Amino acid sequence: MPLDYRRFNGPEDSIPYKRFTKDYLKTYDELYSDLVGENELRKDGRAMDESRSMFARTDMVSQAKGSSYVELKKTKVVCSVFDPREIPHQNEFSQLGQIFCEVKFAPFSCPRQRRPHAPDAEEKALSVALRQALEPAVCRHLFPNYQIDVFVYILEHDGACLAAAINAAGLALADAAVPMYDIITACSIAIIGDRMFTDPTESEENIATMSPPTEGKNHGVITMSMLSELKQISDFIQIGSMDVECVTKAMEVLEKECEKIVPNMQRILVLNVVHCFERRKKLEEEAKEREAALDAKMAEWKALLNAG
Repeated sequence: MPLDYRRFNGPEDSIPYKRFTKDYLKTYDELYSDLVGENELRKDGRAMDESRSMFARTDMVSQAKGSSYVELKKTKVVCSVFDPREIPHQNEFSQLGQIFCEVKFAPFSCPRQRRPHAPDAEEKALSVALRQALEPAVCRHLFPNYQIDVFVYILEHDGACLAAAINAAGLALADAAVPMYDIITACSIAIIGDRMFTDPTESEENIATMSPPTEGKNHGVITMSMLSELKQISDFIQIGSMDVECVTKAMEVLEKECEKIVPNMQRILVLNVVHCFERRKKLEEEAKEREAALDAKMAEWKALLNAG
C-alpha cells in the first residue's frame, strides 16, 4: 500500500490507546447515561432542543469565486465554489447544469480515527448527500452543459458535519453570485429512545447510530435541508430505525431550526455586500488620488520642457 510521505504515518497494525481506557469498556446504558446530567442538560450545558451558536463568514479562500467558513463550536467547515466550467467527458448536451461536490475530512479532524489521504466511503456518501441537497436550490437551467465545483473541507468534526457543510455551501454559492431559488439551510437531530438531541455532537451521534439492547427502540440521526422561504425540503437523510410518529415530530423540530438560521445567513450576505461596496468606494478614491498625482506630475514635466 503506498504511503503518504508528506506527513508521519503510523504502523498499519497499531491499536489505538483508547481501547485500554475505562470509557471504551463502558456499556451502552453507561454511555447513554453520561450524555444527559441530572438537570436534563447535555455535557456542554445545552438543553435538549438548543442548538449551538453558529459563526460564519464569507471570502475565506482568495483563489475561489466564492467561499465561506462555518463554525459550530468544535465543528469547523470551509467551503470553496469555483466558476462554471464545461462538463468533462460529456458526450451528449445537457439541458441542466451539474453540481460537482467533494467533501474531504482533514486527517486530524475526527476524534475516533485518523482519516486516510484517499477518499473513503463516508466522504463519498457525504459528497452525494451534499449534491442532492444543493441541486434543488440552484437554477441549473441557466448554465446548460456546465458544472459548478463545490469543495468542502472539514477541519474539525464534532457532530452535524453534513448540516454544517450544507450551510457553508449555501453561503459560498451566494458569495459566488450563483443564481439560486432560495437560501438553503440544514440542521441535524439525534434520536435515542424518547429523547431528541438537536444539533448533536459527535458522541451523541455515535450513540444514536449504535444498536440499542432493547428492540423496537427509536435510534438514529436525521439531517434535513430546507428552502425556508419556499417552504420546501430539498433533502432528507435518515440513519437508524424510527417510527412514523417520531420522524414526523423530528421534522417539525428541524423545520423550526432551519428557519432560525435564515436571518443569520441573510445578515452575513448583507454585510458582505456592504463590505464590497465600501471596498469598491475606497478603491475608486485611491484611483482618483493616483490619477491626480499623475496629472500634477505631467503638468510639472510640461512646465520643465517648456522652460528648457
